[in-house]
Amino acid sequence: MVHTEWTESDSSKAKQIWLDYQRQHDLSARLGQTAGIDPHSGRIWIGESILDVVSQRDAEGLDSPLLFERIGFDAYFQKGRR
Repeated sequence: MVHTEWTESDSSKAKQIWLDYQRQHDLSARLGQTAGIDPHSGRIWIGESILDVVSQRDAEGLDSPLLFERIGFDAYFQKGRR
């Protein structure tokens, strides 16, 4: 299935998949790494960066959109004040 338009439903589903995954797996050794969640297949890739996760997914011949989370953080990126 080719699905290129990301919806609010995709975000909700990916976030639920990620919450369930965190409940079942100890991710303490992966703090700060990146998780890419595919809401359609339920698959999760974990790597050092977004580029690392995308490379893993691409190597499998997949191109579905992903939601990215930084393990152990509330936000993937925050711009701070100076």
